[in-house]
Amino acid sequence: MNFNMATKLPPKQPAAPTKPAQQPGTGGSDSVVLERIAQRVQPPSMYQVVMLNDDFTPMEFVIVVIQEFFGKDSETATQIMLKIHLDGKGVCGVYSRDVAATKVDQVMDAAQKAGHPLQCVSEPVQG
Repeated sequence: MNFNMATKLPPKQPAAPTKPAQQPGTGGSDSVVLERIAQRVQPPSMYQVVMLNDDFTPMEFVIVVIQEFFGKDSETATQIMLKIHLDGKGVCGVYSRDVAATKVDQVMDAAQKAGHPLQCVSEPVQG
């Protein structure tokens, strides 16, 4: 076996002039690195859905509506209905703005279909 081994390294090629190192994606311009700052996001504003008392809507209907649209048990729905009857209004639940608006629409639609003048509104929770 005959091994021809190179005893010399190949001559070096002249190096091209170098440019300062650039960060990838900088487009060759001087750039400023921005530091990420964690932002605090405010929780969404909450709205309470309030039913208003009237002298025509049956109490039983109000209880059923509270149970159906606000997920309350019979006892809690009855307590809310009594608050509406005695105080003129009562809070049925607290939700984000869009959910509260949907609940109001559902209650108003059910009352209209049943022929009752029941009124329901949403208002911002005072914090």
